[in-house]
Amino acid sequence: MENFPVINLDNLNGDGKRRAATMDMIKDACENWGFFELVNHGIPIELMDKVERLTKDHYKKSMEERFKEFVAASKALEGVRAEVTDMDWESTFFIRHLPISNIAQIPDLHDEYRNVMKEFAIRLEKLAEELLDLLCENLGLEKGSLKNAFYGSEGPNFGTKVSNYPECPKPELIKGLRAHTDAGGIILLFQDDKVSGLQLLKDGHWIDVPPMRHSIVVNLGDQLEVITNGKYKSVLHRVIAQTNGTRMSIASFYNPGNDAVIYPAPQLLVWDEDEAIKEGKKVYPKFVFDDYMKLYAGLKFQAKEPRFEAMKLKAHGSI
Repeated sequence: MENFPVINLDNLNGDGKRRAATMDMIKDACENWGFFELVNHGIPIELMDKVERLTKDHYKKSMEERFKEFVAASKALEGVRAEVTDMDWESTFFIRHLPISNIAQIPDLHDEYRNVMKEFAIRLEKLAEELLDLLCENLGLEKGSLKNAFYGSEGPNFGTKVSNYPECPKPELIKGLRAHTDAGGIILLFQDDKVSGLQLLKDGHWIDVPPMRHSIVVNLGDQLEVITNGKYKSVLHRVIAQTNGTRMSIASFYNPGNDAVIYPAPQLLVWDEDEAIKEGKKVYPKFVFDDYMKLYAGLKFQAKEPRFEAMKLKAHGSI
């Protein structure tokens, strides 16, 4: 089995050969994995340590007991013999950063935690945009093209899902998070380095995403699959419930703006002299991002291909 791609971003600052080799690693990861893990990504270790400490403290003080009460009230695993397929074993809240932040309105966050998460979000936003430009370089697109494609009238959407996956007494009966692809653009994950659980599907096999101290895991969403006309693909992933501790997961989603119009980049399609597509056909649809998200909301845990087909039909006025 191939090794999960781990990319040292610091090598982009090295000599030409080292930079070229690193760009090739990113290209291969985008084309064949849909996931990769970054080290030396530029986000200060001290900031990441604060984020981890405060996130775990917040869960223990404000969310752990609520989760236990929810499980007791719902009797989620009582008398269950077959796998539960309509819920996940997770405790979450969501912070919106762009276009307008909601962090001030989220209850139970003390000022230090709010401020640290604001600083972390600024760093992640910058890293996401740097990564999009690296993808542009590998795709032969003009710098800034992917960022511009994500810009609606109010810029991109950017938010963070803060999750904790508590110890589970019967992990064989429920997933921490059911298998899905991500709807949006590019996702940056700061995950627990002690408790594992994240897996991706590659070549028919579920592969563990290795927990690494101070790394950032990157995965590609459905919108990048559309814009690259399938050259890069979003990949099914899931979280396995664990018995050896609570797993922290802080996933930040850099997505198109609600009214951004998403479609395959013309430069990535092959044209003949008559402006007709030569190789294959334009297989991905053109749509408004918010329309896709409305569809995704009810179909998140189903295959992505019918979602793309539904958007095609909508574009042709058939639905």
